[in-house]
Amino acid sequence: MTNLDLYAKAEHLLGIEEATEALYDLYRCELDEYKIKTLLDVGCGRGGFMQRMISDGVVCKGVDLSAVMVSECKEQGLDAECIDVSEVEGKYDAVVSIFDVLNFLDKEALTKFLNAVAEKLNDDGIFIADINTRYGFSDVAEGTMSNDTDAEFLSVDAVFENDELHTKFTLFEKNADGNYTKHQDTIVQYFHKITAFSKLDALKLIEKQTFSLYDTEDKTLLIFKKR
Repeated sequence: MTNLDLYAKAEHLLGIEEATEALYDLYRCELDEYKIKTLLDVGCGRGGFMQRMISDGVVCKGVDLSAVMVSECKEQGLDAECIDVSEVEGKYDAVVSIFDVLNFLDKEALTKFLNAVAEKLNDDGIFIADINTRYGFSDVAEGTMSNDTDAEFLSVDAVFENDELHTKFTLFEKNADGNYTKHQDTIVQYFHKITAFSKLDALKLIEKQTFSLYDTEDKTLLIFKKR
C-alpha cells in the first residue's frame, strides 16, 4: 500500500468533508466565468468535483496516483486513471488540482508538473489550484489528532519544520477474527511561496486570492492561463 492509498483509506476519519465541499463550491464558481466544456481533474480523489461539473454539462476526466481513489471513481462510472498528468492524452479547456495537490510536490517535481499541466491545456486554457499558506501548515495542519469507529482507529501526527510538513498516519483496521491490522506511513508536503509561480515558462499567474477554510488565512487560490 502506498502512502497515498493509506491516506485514501483514512480520509473519511479526518473530518475534512465540510472543507472539501467549500473548495468544490469555490472552484465551481471560478470556472463558471470561463464557460468551459472539458475539464481534467488532477488529483481527483473519489471524483466528487467531477460529479458536480458533469451535472453542469462539462465533460470530465480525472487522474490520481492513488489506485484506491481511482477504483472508487470507476465504480461510480467516472472516467479516471491511475496515471501521472504527463501521461494524459488530449487537451482540455481547464485543469484543476484541488486541496493542496501542489503541496505534495517538491520544487523540482512542481516545475515538471506545471509544465505537464500546460501541455494538457487548450489555447487560452485555465488552470486552477490551491496551496497551503505558511499559516495553513503551522497553525492548522501541524499537530496531532485521532479518530475511530467500531472497526478502525486513526492517529495522525504532523510536524512542520524547514518548510516541510511531515504527517505520520497510523491506521488500525479490525479483521474478521477480532484482531487488528496496522498500516503506517508518512506523507511529506512542501510550503511554496507565491514567487515560485510568478515566472513560469508555460503558465501565467493571472489571479491569486487568500481565503479561509479553518477560520484563518490558511489557503491561497491560484489561477493560471496558458501562455
